[in-house]
Amino acid sequence: MTSEPPAAKRGAFITLEGVEGVGKSTNLAFVGDWLRQAGKPVLLTREPGGVAVAERIREILLASDATPMPPLTELLLMFAARSAHLAGRVWPALEHGEWVVCDRFTDASYAYQGGGRLLPEQVIATLEATVQGDFRPDLTLLLDASWQGTRARRDSRGTADRFELEGQAFFDRVRRTYLERAQREPGRIRIIDAEADLAGVQAAIARELAAFTACFT
Repeated sequence: MTSEPPAAKRGAFITLEGVEGVGKSTNLAFVGDWLRQAGKPVLLTREPGGVAVAERIREILLASDATPMPPLTELLLMFAARSAHLAGRVWPALEHGEWVVCDRFTDASYAYQGGGRLLPEQVIATLEATVQGDFRPDLTLLLDASWQGTRARRDSRGTADRFELEGQAFFDRVRRTYLERAQREPGRIRIIDAEADLAGVQAAIARELAAFTACFT
């Protein structure tokens, strides 16, 4: 099992980010299909999760009937799951030349536990460096939408998890943090208007993927 970032990554690491209801699951599958049609070997995964221990941590984190969890506990669980996921699935796949596409990664920790839960950015950065070293996504597709713009999708899901039970003020902070990170790293984080219709969203994603695959080495 690989426990360190690949020294010479042969595959690419692509992440999808955004608040609840922006269509990440649908578009994760779209990205995977697009890359396969481009001849890339693809692994689709998610956070928290991706390996058995991380999936068990996911159950704890998302349980809507759980007792309140301190924000720092939530953050530490996220990075515990991430550590197992990277070592057990992401890094080995990249070393074997696969293109890994992940539903959420560390940008989500900055957005949810930083922006949403108001934890200091430096605490998150310290855990990021400890767990990942210098490892970062090669491309992040930020599916951006307002609270109002995702209401119909959220309402159609039925039972809500612990994060989905949060209110508009929480998700406004999460979205603002995502956009601030995109402003800081425009080369990596590409903003997709998730309030467009599905065809428009996927056309925008396809353009970003075409540009990225043309220059990725």
